[in-house]
Amino acid sequence: MLHNRVSKLAAATVGGALLMAAAACGGGDDTTTTGASAGASSAPAAAQVKVGLAYDIGGRGDGSFNDAAAAGLDKAESELKVEKKELEATQGETDAQKEERLRLLASGGYNPVVAVGFAYSGSVAKVAKEFPDVKFAIVDDDAAKGDNITNLMFAEEQGSFLVGVAAALKSEKGNIGFVGGVDVPLIHKFEAGYEAGAKAVKPDIKIQSKYLTQPPDFGGFGDPAKGKTAAQGMYDAGADVVYQAAGGSGAGVFEAAKAANAMAIGVDSDQAALPAYADFKDVIITSMTKKVDVAVFDFLKNFTTGAVKSGPSVYDLKAGGVDYSTTGGKIDDIKSQIDEYKQKIISGEITVPTS
Repeated sequence: MLHNRVSKLAAATVGGALLMAAAACGGGDDTTTTGASAGASSAPAAAQVKVGLAYDIGGRGDGSFNDAAAAGLDKAESELKVEKKELEATQGETDAQKEERLRLLASGGYNPVVAVGFAYSGSVAKVAKEFPDVKFAIVDDDAAKGDNITNLMFAEEQGSFLVGVAAALKSEKGNIGFVGGVDVPLIHKFEAGYEAGAKAVKPDIKIQSKYLTQPPDFGGFGDPAKGKTAAQGMYDAGADVVYQAAGGSGAGVFEAAKAANAMAIGVDSDQAALPAYADFKDVIITSMTKKVDVAVFDFLKNFTTGAVKSGPSVYDLKAGGVDYSTTGGKIDDIKSQIDEYKQKIISGEITVPTS
């Protein structure tokens, strides 16, 4: 059964994905693929670098947002020879618990410390002040500010625009859906981009939308049953493609798509290529990919060379920070059309809304 096969996924957050992001829309105008150079400090010897990484709910193995961060950490371990320590969040934990997790890493000699997801925003801002000599990075949040805080941000709306184009081109009914994990500004970016992309292709397309939970309840990022029910309702109401930005709840969306003999779109990682979703790869036509691994690795590499800067580093389409996947060949026939829109976004001809 699904909950046995993807027990780790059930707890995941999106990044959105799933996961997770600032209570304000992602920001900053700086675009980077390296996050380099302002306010650089002297480079530590790589062999002395001990990296602490604090995951959001689901942790390593979530098949989405956290796994992408883990991939960046693993690459740093392999290529930069850093040491690492990984700690996971628990469902329903308090901000005080998040703060203690970050303190445990910082006081244990881990520098830099990476926090995965907006849920750490207040905790990073507080703990970074207590450890001014430790560099912190937070994924998907630009509200935590400090001289020793780097904000790793993404243009999720741009990647979502492209899968919206794919959904509209593939839909035979002119009716598509969007399932968001939690009703927060980050996930609004996914929805806004998806809707804009679909309407660029078919202005009169019908788009059904549902958020699984409202904050402060973030369980919508880890409840496949809710995801399945929401998507099933959309398929029953005439949708033939549903895009999920719902973390672990997305597994339920895929299950509903399979039961309805319909189509689904994944998020954060190339989910059709992940073993955890092998049972659903035939219904996942594409995924909006978010290169959290690239951002995390860039930050760690810059730390080892003394090139870390504070403030936001934004990973957009131009920087290769977001994109869409083609695993399974289900959108090969429309790839050229999607890429036309991609180039228009990169050139600035199209500005994608964020809300």
